Amino acid sequence: MSNLPVSPTIDAETALGQLGTGVAVLDSAGMLIYANPAFCELFGVSSSPSRGLALRSLGEASAILAALAARVRDGDSSLRLRGQRLQNQAGRLLQADIAISSWRDAQMLIEVHELGGDNATSASSTRLSESLRGLAHEVKNPLAGVRGAAQLLKRRLADPELARLADLIMGEADRLVALSDRLLQPGGKPHLSALNLHEVAERARALIAAEAEPGLRLDRDYDPSLPSLHGNHDRLLQLVLNLMRNALQARARSIGLRSRAEHNVLIGERVVRLVARLDVIDDGDGVPDALRDTLFMPLVSGRSSGTGLGLALAREIAQEHGGTLTYHSRAGRTVFTLLLPLGSDSTRSDNA
Repeated sequence: MSNLPVSPTIDAETALGQLGTGVAVLDSAGMLIYANPAFCELFGVSSSPSRGLALRSLGEASAILAALAARVRDGDSSLRLRGQRLQNQAGRLLQADIAISSWRDAQMLIEVHELGGDNATSASSTRLSESLRGLAHEVKNPLAGVRGAAQLLKRRLADPELARLADLIMGEADRLVALSDRLLQPGGKPHLSALNLHEVAERARALIAAEAEPGLRLDRDYDPSLPSLHGNHDRLLQLVLNLMRNALQARARSIGLRSRAEHNVLIGERVVRLVARLDVIDDGDGVPDALRDTLFMPLVSGRSSGTGLGLALAREIAQEHGGTLTYHSRAGRTVFTLLLPLGSDSTRSDNA
């Protein structure tokens, strides 16, 4: 197999390894200098380190990718192609949405999201790299120590508020262990069960309250009639936490959580009879104009220290649940809106 380089930073590789979307970086000479595991799986190439790989080595799909890259290089800031049929170097046909956009240092970011398909090697069931498996395995031992220490600490605490914080530590340690287990067993779908969206939102709110500065105002406005939905608690918690942490990084002084039930909502190309809507509202700086068209793409960030992976993961989690994640933003008010199907529609997924 041909070789592609992997990410030089373990944090970025860890997050990108969770994405079912294939992500690669093309340099100004037309060489692929980075690819995540999903991209390697899609195009049948190895993720072993290398100096790079010519785009043409991806097979017949390279002609389409090269044409889009040429248009971006000639002046288009970003291009999207939906429902494109591609053939990789092994001859496997796949249908995918493709996005290519300008990135730093005259490079381009390629995003390939495979649509549907039952092939076991599809991007939605991509295998993680061996380095990621090793990381997940090694993380579990210190997490056990952290949880045990928090449990001992709780037994010695008389202050109920401090005991609650110890419970938060134990809960987050358990969540990270579950995430590590999921990384060690790639290819399977997250376990779904009936859950209360308000419990997820309140958990996220408590965690943000514990890590934020004391002056942060946290509001909530929940619809008490909202029924339970079918989903994965940990994945949805990760989604809401990513949105709230983004608000903190945008210097928000207040963050609000608002839930509503809505009827006959368009998600993708289908009308869903009943959906749960969760808005995360903040008064921070807003989304920069330069990022508005590419905000949910992996590796796109408005901060020099950011990985640009939080919102990409949030969007994929929404799609895992058959839902969607959108936003509206201006300086002083940004609203991220999560829509999740309820009732019989919650068991369906939308790949449109």
